[in-house]
Amino acid sequence: MQIRKIYAVYFSPVGSTGKVTEAVAGVIAGKLGIPAETIDFTLPENRGGGWTFDRDELVVFGTPTYAGRVPNKALPFVQDLFHGDQTPAIPVVTFGNRNFDSSLTELKDELEKNRFCPFAAGAFAARHVFSQTIAAGRPDAKDMEILHAFAEKAAAKLLAAQDADALTRPVIRGGEPVAPYYVPKGLDGQPAKFLKAKPKTDPDLCDGCGTCAEACPMGSISRENTAEVTGICIKCQACVRLCPKGAKYFDDPAFLSHVAMLEKNFQRRAEPETFL
Repeated sequence: MQIRKIYAVYFSPVGSTGKVTEAVAGVIAGKLGIPAETIDFTLPENRGGGWTFDRDELVVFGTPTYAGRVPNKALPFVQDLFHGDQTPAIPVVTFGNRNFDSSLTELKDELEKNRFCPFAAGAFAARHVFSQTIAAGRPDAKDMEILHAFAEKAAAKLLAAQDADALTRPVIRGGEPVAPYYVPKGLDGQPAKFLKAKPKTDPDLCDGCGTCAEACPMGSISRENTAEVTGICIKCQACVRLCPKGAKYFDDPAFLSHVAMLEKNFQRRAEPETFL
């Protein structure tokens, strides 16, 4: 089938999902010799409208994995803002080296509900947002080689299909349905409850530049006083990762215990998984 344009669409608070999604879209765009455009709906100001895609367009759609699923606060954006018209799509997720669980299946299912035609899907490990050491440097060169090969196969599958109806759906992990959210645990093996945890600010380091407020995907950090978190926190770590002074941090005991558990048990290399 003929595709005239590719879109890399993603929610990516710390940038890893955006990198992977754009890379997949870029490989396919190069293979097909057509333009690619980015739609980054991470920030509130980028979610003011909605998008509908035609059947001769391709959407590579990416989200991170939170608690084994599509981030629950980002899911309504996926459901409400993006619609297809039998539009070919490639769902892509990143995960912090533990497991992507049901996130890729959930994203595929939601795209299908909005009249997209997912025909390939991929999950790629990235450095865990909670830790400096878990999957550090990922996605790395090996990951990108796998990604490149996956994107080339997806492009070939697309070209071989007569139309979107002829595109077979990817079977993810044997067709397992979406499972309940992963329950984070602490070092003691018990559930770690830190839903209400919010980032703190070191006043000796913070210069009030506002980078954290600008980076918050929920718009929850006050621009007038960046030490105030006035709304919900999804623990995406954008404020921590992007603060140029290193002034943002979390000190919630349950959160820190969960991070310690992850660092103890999930240092082994989790490989990407692709489905065609």
